[in-house]
Amino acid sequence: MSEPQPRGAERDLYRDTWVRYLGYANEVGEAFRSLVPAAVVWLSYGVSSSYVLADAVDKGRKAGEVPSPGGGRGTRVTVAVVDTFVWQALASVAIPGFTINRICAASLYVLGTATRWPLAVRKWTTTALGLLAIPVIIHPIDRSVDFLLNSSLRKLYPSVGKPSSS
Repeated sequence: MSEPQPRGAERDLYRDTWVRYLGYANEVGEAFRSLVPAAVVWLSYGVSSSYVLADAVDKGRKAGEVPSPGGGRGTRVTVAVVDTFVWQALASVAIPGFTINRICAASLYVLGTATRWPLAVRKWTTTALGLLAIPVIIHPIDRSVDFLLNSSLRKLYPSVGKPSSS
């Protein structure tokens, strides 16, 4: 969960409440890929992608509400939306979804070659391993995406609109 909010600080619906966990729907979908129809996995990506889009729109709205005597509102809103969308798309959907997919595919393969367990047991074991990997991969991926964006996209932002953090 995120860091405690200072007293009187506004809670961020997309970062400080249960809504944040909707961003992990695709990782759960990937963990269950061997047990459910592909449509269920794609639906989980729809849920996660909707979360990403909603968070980006929310951050853009909040950036637009900040009063600024020198203007720059449009730039602030654009930077907030783009930064949030790219960060969330990478850190909440693309990289963790791929990571859980590969962990599960590798574990299913290894269990198939190294054990004589029935297929159903191998699939449930793979799902359990995928679910257990989710909390382990979150922070390293978040930090890596921060590093990636700080080293690339965020260098392009005008100084008036740089986001304080993801």
